[in-house]
Amino acid sequence: MQPTTLPPSMLSALQRVMRPLVRLMLRKGVTYSVFADLLKEVFVDVAHREFRLDGTAPTDSRISLLTGVHRKDVRRLRSEGDTTMAKLPENITFGAQLVNMWANSKPFCSAPGHALPLPRLASAGGERSFDALVAKISTDIRGRVVLDEWLRLGIVRLDEHDCVHLEAQAFVPQKGFEEKTAYFGHNLHDHACAAVHNLSGEGPPFFERSVHYDALSPASVEQLRDVVARDGMQTLLAFSRLASELEGVDVPTVEQRQRITVGLYFYTEATDPELSKTPEP
Repeated sequence: MQPTTLPPSMLSALQRVMRPLVRLMLRKGVTYSVFADLLKEVFVDVAHREFRLDGTAPTDSRISLLTGVHRKDVRRLRSEGDTTMAKLPENITFGAQLVNMWANSKPFCSAPGHALPLPRLASAGGERSFDALVAKISTDIRGRVVLDEWLRLGIVRLDEHDCVHLEAQAFVPQKGFEEKTAYFGHNLHDHACAAVHNLSGEGPPFFERSVHYDALSPASVEQLRDVVARDGMQTLLAFSRLASELEGVDVPTVEQRQRITVGLYFYTEATDPELSKTPEP
C-alpha cells in the first residue's frame, strides 16, 4: 500500500531531478503527453518486475493500486509484452510525425525522402501547404505556431515566396548522437540506481560522493575543469585496468556474473543569488 502522506523532501528532490530531463525533452521535441505515456509504461513495468509477493507476479489490480495507472491501461501495457527504453518506436513526437509525413507522403513530397517546399498558407497552396500538413497530424495546433518554433530551431526556413523548406539535416541526429544517447541512458540510470539504493537504506551503500562550492570565479572553474578532466580520466583508466585484470582471472558462473559502472562528472552554472545571500543575524 502507498503511504497516506508523501515526504515533501522527496517530492522536492524528484522535482529538482526532473528539471534537466524536462529541459532535454523540450529541446528534443518530447512533449508532456509523450513522456506521460512513456512514464506509464515504466511504472507498470517496474511494479510487474520488482514488486512481487512470494515470487508471484502481481495482478493487474495490484499494479493499478501500486502505480495509480488505470487497470485497463495496465492490462493493455502488459499484453503488449516486454518494452524497454532502448526499443522505443521512432516518430513518437508530433514533430517527428510531421517530418515523416512531409518527407514521405503525397502531395507533400516529390518522392519518398524528398520533401517539397510548401506554401505557408492553405489559401496559397491548398492541400499542398504547410498549414494543410500540420492539419493532417493535428487539428488542435495551428500551422503558424509550429512554423514559428521550427524557424527558431532551424528545422525549416522561409523563402522570399513565403514557402517553407525542410532543412535536409533538421532531424538527422548529430554525429555520434545515438551513441551519446546510449551512454546518457546507461550512466544516468546507474547513477540514479546507486542514489536510490543509498536513500532506501537497504544493504551496504554504494560509493556516491561529490564536492560543492558556490563562490568561485570563472577562471578558477576553468582550472578545476582542466584538472578534473586530466586527473579524473587517469583515475577512471586505473579503475578500468584493475577491472580488466580481475575479469581476466575471474571464473564466475552465469548466476554470479555482475556488472559495474564507475563514473565521474563535472558541472558548473551561475550561482543563484538567492541561495548565496548571507542570512541576517
